[in-house]
Amino acid sequence: MDEISVGRLADIPDGDYRIFAVEQLEVGIFRTGSKVLAYENVCPHAGGPVCQGKIFNKVEEIITSDKKSAGLRFGKARHIVCPWHGYEYDLATGCHPGDPSLRLTPVKVAVRNGQIYVSMPE
Repeated sequence: MDEISVGRLADIPDGDYRIFAVEQLEVGIFRTGSKVLAYENVCPHAGGPVCQGKIFNKVEEIITSDKKSAGLRFGKARHIVCPWHGYEYDLATGCHPGDPSLRLTPVKVAVRNGQIYVSMPE
């Protein structure tokens, strides 16, 4: 696998992301503290630019002991929503919350000496 430097970790604020063109591929790099994740910028639903979507905490319904709705709240899991059709994916796993078989394509990423590297598949 070819490893390519795409930028400095310091250039991506905590909780934010950047899109990089790497060879013929667009890659979304997401930062949470010192942890970095990367996905191909292609939604598995219809090919939209998923990594350019909004990021928010997952909306959860609160269910009482008698199985009634007590409203909604934001959970801890962060999701990204594809701007084309609203499909959402767990940012940590890349999986769609309703269908785990529908998932973003991960890209191998590493940080060394403050520099971000992605590994391109052969």
